[in-house]
Amino acid sequence: MTSGTSNQEKKPTFTDRLRVRFKKDLDRIGGFLLSLGLTPNMLTLLGVFGNLVGAVLIAFGYLTMGGLVLLLMGAMDALDGTMARLKGTPSKWGGFVDSVSDRYSELLIFAGLLVYYLDRGNNLMSLLIFFAAAGSVMVSYTRARALSLGYEVKRGLLTRAERFFILTPLIIIGYPQIGIVIIAIFANFTAFQRIYYVHNEAVQE
Repeated sequence: MTSGTSNQEKKPTFTDRLRVRFKKDLDRIGGFLLSLGLTPNMLTLLGVFGNLVGAVLIAFGYLTMGGLVLLLMGAMDALDGTMARLKGTPSKWGGFVDSVSDRYSELLIFAGLLVYYLDRGNNLMSLLIFFAAAGSVMVSYTRARALSLGYEVKRGLLTRAERFFILTPLIIIGYPQIGIVIIAIFANFTAFQRIYYVHNEAVQE
């Protein structure tokens, strides 16, 4: 079976570029957190709790405050992997916990937005939140399923980092509906991009 790692797939993603750009800062902060006795998994779980707090604030209509909490949690999200690398203890279990926690965190944000719009009787936005959440999950699922078949697929227009940087600022300034519409459309488009890529790789075998 082909590994599915074409030259195009090897190109650095937006997330990869961010990690390179802020590596020194992340190393400095990660080292400090390790010196406090925190572990990578502790930080991962703290991030989920923080996203829950942000989601609750959004659900009750405190968009700016909730968005700022999400922004802080997004910054923390990059630190658990950094801490594991600095500690010299990256593991499959840690990577699994991180991936699962990311999915829960994102779904919590959509849940907060769903409550916010249901409370205001906005059925259209509630439906769009469903499609945004479904698309976001499918972007991750298509990559995980492809990887289980031997295909490395990171490509796509709207990966998690892009979704975060679109939605969070719009929540902070009070226009989450714009981010929801963008994600509802383009997250699903990204999932289909990955499906199409795996299809092309599979038929070439």
